Amino acid sequence: MFFGFSLTCTTAAAFEPDYPQPDFPQAAWWSDAWWDQGQIVNTENHNVAVSETSYVSDGKDVPVMVFRPDDDAKYPAVLFQHGRRGLDELVQGHAKRLAARGFVVFAPDIFRANFMDPYPIEHDEALEADVGAGVDALLTRRDLSSDKVCLYSHTRGGYYTLRVAVTQNRQENQVACYVSYYPHWQNPNAPEPLQVYGYAPEADGLKLPTLIFIGEKDQYQRRRPIETAVRFLQKENRDVTLFVYPGVGRGFDFRPPTVRTFADDLATKDALMRASRFMKAHLTGN
Repeated sequence: MFFGFSLTCTTAAAFEPDYPQPDFPQAAWWSDAWWDQGQIVNTENHNVAVSETSYVSDGKDVPVMVFRPDDDAKYPAVLFQHGRRGLDELVQGHAKRLAARGFVVFAPDIFRANFMDPYPIEHDEALEADVGAGVDALLTRRDLSSDKVCLYSHTRGGYYTLRVAVTQNRQENQVACYVSYYPHWQNPNAPEPLQVYGYAPEADGLKLPTLIFIGEKDQYQRRRPIETAVRFLQKENRDVTLFVYPGVGRGFDFRPPTVRTFADDLATKDALMRASRFMKAHLTGN
């Protein structure tokens, strides 16, 4: 489904949002259990252990941070792929908050593996092979309760994981679902008109259950390819849901406390809980 939703705290007259509002009860965010019975869905909370490991891709070591509940139980597998800013402390915080919901979160640092600085402009296709090798490495772990992984990403990581799912054809037998925050759904090396008016053709081949989160105030040239691709996939009856959060822009999931807003935090918590339930449903059937 494709929708946005609004949260306001005011005595003034309701305003008209400039993002789509679906009819009830079709809205995916609507809950009869909450509205009629006052029921709020519980979420898991775990203390998180952080460790480091590596795997080999094309003859080089790819460093990995592993975030998982601090116990001896097995948990579903998630490959967390960073975007242009790399796997810095703010992005690590996102991975840790996800692991606290009850996942083994495997986060390759593909920039360190290739001696790259953060925020690269051009896209290097060799990085996609490193991400794909990460899926193989993750599935060899013995602390998993699932035999597939979910791909979880943000920004350019969403393009890497799209290519891993579709171009590398891992969606057929290794990957159960795709989750991304404001993914860059276009080849970063494509010319400017395609960055605005097109989207990555690989998206047409995405068959995985898919969940995408963007902010209402995200950049137009980033929103348009995502929304266009989602509309096409939905017309093809693919299992794709897009959430548009009001009052937030790009980076709402990791913005630091010095600039963070209440809206950022509401959107992040909601997205994280929805993503957790979504991935567990597709990885474990629960």
